[in-house]
Amino acid sequence: MKTITRSIDVEVPVRTAYDQWTQFEEFPAFMKDVERIEQLDQTTLRWHVKIAGIKRSFETTITEQTPDQRIAWTTQPGSDTFHAGVVTFHRLDDGLSRVTLQMDVEPDGVVEKVGSALGITEANIQRDLDGFKEFIESRGQETGAWRGEVSQDPGA
Repeated sequence: MKTITRSIDVEVPVRTAYDQWTQFEEFPAFMKDVERIEQLDQTTLRWHVKIAGIKRSFETTITEQTPDQRIAWTTQPGSDTFHAGVVTFHRLDDGLSRVTLQMDVEPDGVVEKVGSALGITEANIQRDLDGFKEFIESRGQETGAWRGEVSQDPGA
């Protein structure tokens, strides 16, 4: 298991950055390896990716979501890939936010293991954060928003 943490500052209010990140079906606009995401319900996403020519589909569950602060997720049991992570949003000033992405990844197969060993996974995560920055700053506003909360504790 490998933990990767990357941050990027974006020139939009924290609410704008957070709201855009909740628009999962828009991820292909700034994440190169993501072909499509289907939001099946409020907490379940089906990802369709193509990495180094290998196509994969898997489902993730949003385990925690707090508006303007954080979104956490994990792949569902039985997926042929494992990753879990959290993205946090930090207000630096009225028009500047820091987005920090932390992911735990378990490379599967030769291509993923080599890519991980060579630092390609980290570079791809940074590339996607750079893509998010370009996407949201060029728009200046989010394409939509979901302001609901998700808690790991069903009693919360």
